[in-house]
This record gives sequence, C-alpha cells and structure tokens, in this order.
Amino acid sequence: MKENYSVSRGPARRPKLIIADDCADKLEMLAEGAIRRNPELADRLLGELGRARIVPRAKLPANVVSIGREVTYRDEATGQEKTVTPVYPEAADIAQGRISILTPIGVALIGLAEGASLHWHTRDGEKRVLTVLRVASQYVAEGLEAQ
Repeated sequence: MKENYSVSRGPARRPKLIIADDCADKLEMLAEGAIRRNPELADRLLGELGRARIVPRAKLPANVVSIGREVTYRDEATGQEKTVTPVYPEAADIAQGRISILTPIGVALIGLAEGASLHWHTRDGEKRVLTVLRVASQYVAEGLEAQ
C-alpha cells in the first residue's frame, strides 16, 4: 500500500506524538470503523496511535495538537498559513475551520507539538513540508473534545 505522507522532524526521524488517553480510545474506535471505507487512512491513524505516547488528559502538554484545540500550520513551499481545529467526524465543518480527524491532514497533525514539521505528499504526488506554528492551549471548540 503506497503512503501519501510521512511525518518527520529531520531526514530520518518522525516527531514524537502525545495523545490524551480518552482521545486515543475514541480515535482507535473510529479507525477500526473506517477500515472498510478507507483502509489506507485507517491504517495510518492506527499506526500513529501505536507510536504515540498516551497520557492522561490532565498531563497533555498545552502545545500539543488535540481534538478541539485550534492549530496553525505553515506550508513551507508556499509560506501560506492555515488555522484549523481537528474534531471528530460528526462535528466537522470546513467552513468554520473544523476538520475531521478522519482526513489525511487530521491524522498527520494529531499529537504533534508546536515546532514539529511533517513531510506531506499531496494526492497529486507533490512533496510538501508543513510546520506546526501554534496550538491553542485551551479547547476552542466547546464540546468537541473527548467526553
């Protein structure tokens, strides 16, 4: 199966991921439910969960991308910055900047800390580098974090 993206901080290292335990449980259920509809994306999400450090929600650092926390990232090729909030699929609304965690960019961003970069291959095969610039320390999307 061909990967559309890879995540790394340098040439050979992927950045560390930290995910809250309650969020990780729900993400695992979502990935397992998506295996038939989108096996490649589900596999990617399960892989990221498998390599993440899982911590209690109270110990999740304030600068780490999580469900309901607004994140600003930059496309290093274009210099364009974009601000989005990863949410569960039922709360997604692209017009309001709420992206589903079950999208390639949602899977790529979850668990990354400010300053981390990820190497991204678009659907057209173009290689991009995205850098996480800012993460809101508070949950900006009320009620969208794990229950």
